[in-house]
Amino acid sequence: MAAPNIAFAERRWTSPDGLSLFARDYAPGPGPAKLPVIAIHGLTRNSADFEGIAPLVAQSGRRVLAIDVRGRGRSDRAPDAMTYTPDVYARDVVALMEQAGIERAVFMGTSMGGLITMALTAIKARAVTAAVLNDIGPEVSPEGLARIAAYSGQPVDTPTWAAAADYARRINEVAFPHYSDADWEAFARRIFRDGTEGTPVLDYDPDIAVPIRAAGAKALVPNLWPWFRKLAKNRPTLLVRGGNSDLLSAEIAARMKKAAPGMDHVDVPGVGHAPMLDEPEAKAAIFEFLAGVD
Repeated sequence: MAAPNIAFAERRWTSPDGLSLFARDYAPGPGPAKLPVIAIHGLTRNSADFEGIAPLVAQSGRRVLAIDVRGRGRSDRAPDAMTYTPDVYARDVVALMEQAGIERAVFMGTSMGGLITMALTAIKARAVTAAVLNDIGPEVSPEGLARIAAYSGQPVDTPTWAAAADYARRINEVAFPHYSDADWEAFARRIFRDGTEGTPVLDYDPDIAVPIRAAGAKALVPNLWPWFRKLAKNRPTLLVRGGNSDLLSAEIAARMKKAAPGMDHVDVPGVGHAPMLDEPEAKAAIFEFLAGVD
């Protein structure tokens, strides 16, 4: 099922420290009112990552807010790079909910977005009714995290959109070995924007990597099990895992399932970190999951 051509409204809200932040706001389709979904992207990405799944969820009757985390996409860059941390991001989400009049929501978090969801549960548990964790857990494989850290915030030479597509392929081909040239061109349009001189530039603040570098090697394998247990305890949770993921191993996923026996789980075959959530297996699991959430 392809994503319907559903337009989104452009929503802005203000962070606690005064940044102007952006979200794609998809209105719900007809039918009884349902809890909205707040979708949060990964470290170097933005709200465009959800353009395949968000319209489908909206069509099913749920409002979807796909956000640009501070420093990404159309959200302001932070003057203090040390605010690029999950706890600050989570407080930004609280501000969005307060300003949009949303008391509770279902969260859909890819990679870092899942960490933000866990942090939000620690800060304001009642805001999170249910959660979809996309290829992320309370523990991650150091190899995958080191791979991501190696390119995050690094300068790139992409004078043309063809070069941008080549960069997208080089960085992400391990996750999507089946992608065609057209897929990589579309991927580049999601992660790059037109720069001041008309050349593609990555659509995030390079300083998002500053807190990672400042924390050093110890930060590469965080222990967030207390956050995860708080999230998954008595709260519907779905884990979507890329079958070839180098960030969330099958062993870590198994430990998550042991810690949260009620958690739903689906592996997306042939995909690494992280599924785009428009894969048939991911979509089927997400809609089955959402059907059980009031």
